[in-house]
Amino acid sequence: MNANGMSLRALAVLASFAMTGCMVGPDFERPKSATPDVFDRTHATQASSKAIETNFNPDWWTLFDDPVLNMLETRLAASNLDVAAASARLLQSRAEQRVAGAAELPTLGGAASYYRERGSENGILSLLGVTPSQSQPLSASGSDPLGVSAMPGSKGSPAYNLFQAGFDASWELDLWGRARRGVEAAAALSEGSYEDRNSVLLSARAELARDYIEMRDAQSLLDIARQNLDIARDLVKLTKIRVREGVTTELDVANASAQMETIESLIPTLEARRDTMINAIGVLLDEQPGALKETLSVARDVPRLPDQVPVGFPSELAERRPDIKRAESQLHAATASIGMAKADFYPRISLNGSAGFQSLQLSNLAEWASGQFVIGPAITFPIFEGGRLKGTLQLREAQQQEAAILYKRTVLEAWREVDDSLLVYDAEQRRRDRLASAVALNQRGLGIAQQRYKAGALDYLDVLNVQKQLLDAQGQLEQSKARAAENLVALCKSLGGGWETTYANDFAGR
Repeated sequence: MNANGMSLRALAVLASFAMTGCMVGPDFERPKSATPDVFDRTHATQASSKAIETNFNPDWWTLFDDPVLNMLETRLAASNLDVAAASARLLQSRAEQRVAGAAELPTLGGAASYYRERGSENGILSLLGVTPSQSQPLSASGSDPLGVSAMPGSKGSPAYNLFQAGFDASWELDLWGRARRGVEAAAALSEGSYEDRNSVLLSARAELARDYIEMRDAQSLLDIARQNLDIARDLVKLTKIRVREGVTTELDVANASAQMETIESLIPTLEARRDTMINAIGVLLDEQPGALKETLSVARDVPRLPDQVPVGFPSELAERRPDIKRAESQLHAATASIGMAKADFYPRISLNGSAGFQSLQLSNLAEWASGQFVIGPAITFPIFEGGRLKGTLQLREAQQQEAAILYKRTVLEAWREVDDSLLVYDAEQRRRDRLASAVALNQRGLGIAQQRYKAGALDYLDVLNVQKQLLDAQGQLEQSKARAAENLVALCKSLGGGWETTYANDFAGR
């Protein structure tokens, strides 16, 4: 076998080894975490709306059975600017993944050039015996350079044309898996970016639901204030009648009027709260201030709670919560980076080659005699780096340890959120039921107080106190209803649902 054949065979062996070579550094293993008995709380719930351990509903906002909320949530995924920005970051990470993948493949480039050249008489030509004062018996013309055509009396080397065209190729053999670890890390970061987008979408959905509930709460409180204002106005009229009849004094009129003004003072604040919540919802949907006022200004009650809330199964939590999956992706990327740092300790071998044509005349550039090529391997290896490689490896290992700790903390925080959400959801419903009883008793008490006042058997201050108690109890009840609904939103968010939509999965790339 000749030398050329042996060289080609050696190159083929190197290429084959590069494609099946080892990968240094640790392989990523998905972390295992404990599954606490948090969902056991569902068996001890005392509230009317119960969390049950069954298949989770990813479109959790539909549990409220509110068509307006459903419509808003449907628009959110395609309209929210935070989600759009997260989607753009995801596309950036996908592009970075593609850039990282290019390191596994050869590079090939083409080039063509034309030069008009003249050698320096005081430079390299002087090594050939050409001096500035020497007359060349066989000098060169522009078309037949380098002494082919004589030009008597000329000095040095005349200018000539040089035409070149060809290709250059290079391929670094990934013997130690450095490029493959880089692709692995980039893919993990891209997956983390996808989960980050899901987390933004989930947070936006929860924020929209909370703003909607607060807006409906403001409308309900506004309705209560107006009802109590009507009662207060009737009492003012009643006291004035009793003054004319000589049954009571102007003091009752003053007290009744003060109560009426106090109640009426609540209305502007509640109207402003309602409108600011409408604007907040508009921002989430990329709408100008006031754009949704016509859609949302019709008052509705705070969304009612469902009889049952499916919370899924404990084993599914790590698969549904984007923050856990993002932390896992970051741990994966940090683990792959260790392999990249270790690969830097080993030699780098690359296959390089170029082929093309070179000619002094364009007319014969494509002839076989104008062909030229260079091919062969190159090897580089570190000898002294001043501790850079060891320092980089230690840095990557410490980053991997930090990522593992953050993953563990993320999982622990997720279970805490679920446990807290189950607790407060049940507790607020029980508080709401007691407040409902208090409102019913206060309404009954106000009716009795009004009748006794008309009969002259009760002082007006007693009527005033009963009405204040009723107004306060009604406000607390409505706020408790809103708080219970918001706790349901928090529970569903802690369970990780809400990003599993067609629009979201368009970005999954799976």
